[in-house]
Parts: sequence; structure tokens; C-alpha cells
Amino acid sequence: MSKVATRFAPSPTGALHIGGVRTALFNWLYSKNQKGTFHLRIEDTDKERSKEEHKIQIIKSLNWLGIKHDGEEYIQSTKIDNHVKIANELLKSGHAYKCYCSPEEIEEQKKRARQKKIPYIYNRKWRDAEEKDAPKEIKPVIRFKSKIEGSSILKDLVQGDVEIDNNTIEDFVILRNDGTPTYNLSATVDDHEMGMTHIIRGDDHKINTFKQMQIYQAMKWDVPAFAHIPLIHTIEGKKLSKRDNASTLDDYSKIGIIPDALRNYLLRLGWSYQDKEIFTLEESIKYFNLEGIGKSPSKLDMSRILSMNEHYIKNINENELFNQLIDYCKIYKKEIKTDKAEKIKKSLTFLKNKAKTLEDIINNAQYLTIDEVEFNKEDFKLIDEKAKKIISTFTNKLTDIEKFNKETLEPIINELIKSYETNFKGVGQPLRIALTGSKFGPGIYDIIISLEKEEVLKRLTNKKLA
Repeated sequence: MSKVATRFAPSPTGALHIGGVRTALFNWLYSKNQKGTFHLRIEDTDKERSKEEHKIQIIKSLNWLGIKHDGEEYIQSTKIDNHVKIANELLKSGHAYKCYCSPEEIEEQKKRARQKKIPYIYNRKWRDAEEKDAPKEIKPVIRFKSKIEGSSILKDLVQGDVEIDNNTIEDFVILRNDGTPTYNLSATVDDHEMGMTHIIRGDDHKINTFKQMQIYQAMKWDVPAFAHIPLIHTIEGKKLSKRDNASTLDDYSKIGIIPDALRNYLLRLGWSYQDKEIFTLEESIKYFNLEGIGKSPSKLDMSRILSMNEHYIKNINENELFNQLIDYCKIYKKEIKTDKAEKIKKSLTFLKNKAKTLEDIINNAQYLTIDEVEFNKEDFKLIDEKAKKIISTFTNKLTDIEKFNKETLEPIINELIKSYETNFKGVGQPLRIALTGSKFGPGIYDIIISLEKEEVLKRLTNKKLA
């Protein structure tokens, strides 16, 4: 048997859709599991909508997730001549024919189908007609001569055997009247030329597969194995589209979902291995198989993605987490100054506590990145006369401390609680507002220690607190 070869074939007409990302991931994992190769084909024949920037973004997005293709990208638009050549070969061998129906005739056929509430199928008017009878003013399309008797069986590696009556497959166009090839012809020729052994894609392509199988058979080419993955639905059970929120890879990276977490989530979205939930990259490759893919659509669950991301944030190496955080800020926020970045790095252990995203960590660390405290108006109202005295007393006692840690700070806090007849919140809340501008944030000891003595004294002696 040939070495396994799979491919992902996006069109560079926009941002990479999350369903496409999962398809790419499954193709990549299967090829790596089988010690095969994974290829990227850019289907850029729609010249009006295809853009180089989208192609670059697709490759960048896949690399961000750890999906790297083998060899050079296969650019479909450079292979058009070969697609046209195959169309003419099919015409010559009698597997295709010229259709001279006018656009008005085709539209009339479609209208009748709508009126009868049946799917439109071209009526095969020119299938066996003599070309001498063709109207001179019509430039023909070339249609594939589909089988009209019996049935075809697709031995789907996910769905099982799928049978279809051949007469339900229309004589589909393979070459438009402007000489450009259609999707089904181009995809089939390219898959053959690229030596693809397995075509793994969404199950909305099933009817295309039956058409493409006939092209393979007509050309006497080896037919690859096909696997159709159920589509991803919204949490409400509707088909996920590009119009939905959180439908592209960028939607996740910009809120601070980390690559390993999203890859793990997408792996488990419609695939399972025993009762295992968390997979390292190596485990993903080791255990992935087509048998584990379910037959029903999967629902995209944002709460589950956030939960998975939280797990990875808590368990990832902190140096790696810090590097991802810095990169995230450069792209989506603003670059953090070196001195402040070092404070964040030292404080990651508590800053990541309860954080579900990188954005949460940055929000938790805002007090470390600011040069001057800006007070939340509502929270500042809590700084009454008693609170000002607590802040002042704490400031005075702080000047005598050499070592800054919980062991040296805790006795001062306890003494303030006692002398001002309050509780931990009564002391901690004013100090937190004074140091961060808000009553919300990390624990007060963590805030004080991470800011360090000089900065703490500077903030506590703010004129607004006098």
C-alpha cells in the first residue's frame, strides 16, 4: 500500500474557519500517526475573492496551532492547464459532452424544479444530441456524463457504507463556457496529481465525493479512501457559519486561548479515545485514528474551551506561559516594558489563579503595568476617613520593614485589624484600592510583595489618599 498522504485545501478568501481548522488537524494527525505526509493546497481559483494576505494568514494560523505541512504549498491556480487537459480527455473518451443550453434554459429548468419542490437535476438535453444541431451563438459548457443506472457505494471510513442511486447525480459541469474548470474537476485532478491516499473532509462534501469517484473511474485512476467528518454546530444545534461569533481561529487567539488548549479541544470535538480528555501533542499523534470519530455533529461549547484553556494555563511551564503572554500582548494589547514584564513573570503563580485566558492574566496584572493608579470612582468612595487612617498607619509601619514577605507583613495587618476594630476585609480592601485603583484583584499580600517596597510606598502616599 502507498505511504499515507493527506491534504487540507482551504480557499484564501477570508479568515480560517474553526471547522476548517479541525479538518486540517484531523488530516495532519492521521498522516503523522501513519508515518505519512500532510500537504497544503491553496484553492485560489476564485481570483476576485482570493487574496495573498488570506493565504499568509491561513499558513500562520495553522503553524500557530502546531500544524505544519510537508513540502511546498500546492497552488491550484498554477495547475489550471492540467485541469482543462483532463476535461478534454474526458470529452474525447466519451465520459463528457458539450452542453449548449442557454442560461435562460437552465434557469427555466431550475424554476420548474422549485415549483415541483424537487431538487434540480439538469435534464441531460445534450447528453446524446448531435453537435451539428448546436446553436452557433451559444458557447458550450462541458458536462461529465454521470452514470444513470444502478447505484454507487461509498465505503466511508467514518460513516460506513453509503449508497446512492446513480440517477440522482446530475451531469455536472466540469468546464465552464469561459474555459475555467469547476471545483469537482480541479479537486479530483489535483488530489490525483498530489498522490493523495486519504481525503478527510466535512460530510457536506459527500455528494461531491460521488461525483469525483466517477471522474477517478473514468480516468482509470486509483480512487483514494474517503472519510467524511460530521460538521460542527453551534450550542443551539445549528450549522456553524462564518457569520457566527467565535467561528474563526482569530476569534480565539485574540481573547487569549493558547494553542495547546484549542488543539486539545478540537481533537476531542467529535473524536474520542477511551475516556481520556487531556492529550499532549505526542499523545494526540500516537492515539489518533479514524475509528474514534463519531457520526453525529459536534456542538462548539465556549465554556468547555475556556475550561480546557484554564487547565492548560494552570499546568503549562511558567516560562512558556510567560513567553506566550508577552507575544499575546505584542499582537493584541500593547508591548509590556521590560521592568514591568519581569514583575509579571515573578508573579505568574498567583496572577494565573482563576484565569481562563491570557487576557484574564493581563487584566489581573494591570496594577503592575501602570505608572500611576487610576481609581475606580465607585470603589474610591470606600476610602473614608477610617480607611485613610488605616492606609497611613500601614505606610508608617512599612518603612521599618527590610524583608518584604507574608511573614513580615501579616503581623502588621493583624495589628491594624485589632487597633481599628475591623476584619481582614476592612484593612485589605482600602489597601487594595490604594495600590491598584480597584477593590477587585489578587490577594493583598500578593499585590504588596509583587509591587515591591518602593512602589508600594509611592502609591500609598498618593495625594488623593490624604
